[in-house]
Amino acid sequence: MSRHAAGSAVPVDGPKVVALGGGHGLSAMLQALRRVTPHLTAVVTVADDGGSSGRLRSELGVLPPGDLRMALAALAGDDEWGRTWERLLQHRFGGDGPLAGHAVGNLVLAGLTESTGDQLAALDLTGRLVGAVGRVLPMSCTPLEIAAQVLGLHPEDPGRPTEVVGQVAVASTSGTVAAVHLRPEQPPACEEAVQAVLDADWVLLGPGSWFTSVLPHLLVPGLRDALVRTPARRLVCLNLAPQTGETDGFSPEAHLEVLAAHAPDLRVDVVLADGHASGDARGLMASVAVSGGRLVLAPVARDDGTPRHDPYRLAQALAGVLIQTANSSSPEARAWR
Repeated sequence: MSRHAAGSAVPVDGPKVVALGGGHGLSAMLQALRRVTPHLTAVVTVADDGGSSGRLRSELGVLPPGDLRMALAALAGDDEWGRTWERLLQHRFGGDGPLAGHAVGNLVLAGLTESTGDQLAALDLTGRLVGAVGRVLPMSCTPLEIAAQVLGLHPEDPGRPTEVVGQVAVASTSGTVAAVHLRPEQPPACEEAVQAVLDADWVLLGPGSWFTSVLPHLLVPGLRDALVRTPARRLVCLNLAPQTGETDGFSPEAHLEVLAAHAPDLRVDVVLADGHASGDARGLMASVAVSGGRLVLAPVARDDGTPRHDPYRLAQALAGVLIQTANSSSPEARAWR
């Protein structure tokens, strides 16, 4: 169902929610969350090095704008103005000239960054332009690079790790990703993103490319520390299927194990998964219980057979967790701090 379908009006109140991720997974989450609450902050990975984003990053030294653009488009206003600007942000130039492959929104963000000299101002101005519900922030104001330890690339020694560098290379590797880290190491977190996490009622990780969109947030020390310290509840939304290259052969439990390995101190309160995609629900439930959280199973996939989340169904599942949990808590909790 389209985000612009009937019944998609933005609610007038709700919890303060921070969603962390990137790409299509974060976009689907934001399209769902906007149906639940207007108090949204998207914290977006900034390690993309492919396509239009990679070209602009290399040529201009700006944050890779692609994932940021997608988040802004997902939050664009639901009126004619917002829909018009959403389409323009997402429009890509064709042909084979210098602009071929560039998304208009990427150029807008790059141009505003150069003209204002402020990457956050560029995002906020673009958000105002599209009538965005909520705010979009980078996880770091420094362009980052992902490097991964990948197994299985040496036929004579499958257990020997190889370092693969770059988001596109990691996402498309034929081996098995064992761990990721960022370059530069210990990058500074976006201060506004840290504060949003500390002020939130809920923080959400996933769905999305596990090693290149979800886990990188836990590799930024200031952001990881905020995720551990925040009084907010934490929800992890699992993917509907393993991703070729990154998580081939991963069970739902394996996704949680990798998450815990990269951030052992991170407590997870709720894990949201699709009942049909969760495999052995008892095994997943036991894995979630070990961390002290609870498992919520709900039909959140599209009907077309593709492993993609349906924003409307995902919104229903999220409302059942984010809203009903608050309503069953103390009056102080229901005040949304």
